[in-house]
Amino acid sequence: MVIVREERPEDVIHIRHVNDEAFGREQESELVEKLRDHGMLPISLVAILDNEVVGHIAFSPVTIESAPSSLKAMTLAPVAVLPEYQRNGIGSQLVHAGLKECRRREQDLVFLVGHPDYYPRFGFVLARPRGIDCEFEVPEAAWMVVELRQGALSGLKGMVKFQPEFQEAVR
Repeated sequence: MVIVREERPEDVIHIRHVNDEAFGREQESELVEKLRDHGMLPISLVAILDNEVVGHIAFSPVTIESAPSSLKAMTLAPVAVLPEYQRNGIGSQLVHAGLKECRRREQDLVFLVGHPDYYPRFGFVLARPRGIDCEFEVPEAAWMVVELRQGALSGLKGMVKFQPEFQEAVR
């Protein structure tokens, strides 16, 4: 049985391994480490199976230009599962648990750049048609948002700005 819980200090090396293996490169694990080092990784969950870290999900704060300062938003990035455990629902468990934790922490919105066939099952919808753009060039079909507080998107327009660590990661 998979257990999803908050990361612990002893998980850090395993989180790096999960991200490196899942993405086949170090870019995502370096992003997670930089966000953690700068205190910008308020939600970082791991999936544990047989006492092994097999998955990870991270959320970091974003801002929306012209949005009220009271609006609280996050980005989901990255989510990773070791290749040998993919397609078993672990990623879905991580997304559900992460969104639940965002709600618990009274976040209004969560943004992501992700697969358009995967994330709508969690309530994500296209962000650009709702007047919300991404500071990075991303395909329209991949730029999505989920409303965690009903009405949070109402009348909202603007550009989502990520933590500076993302600037380094997209180079």
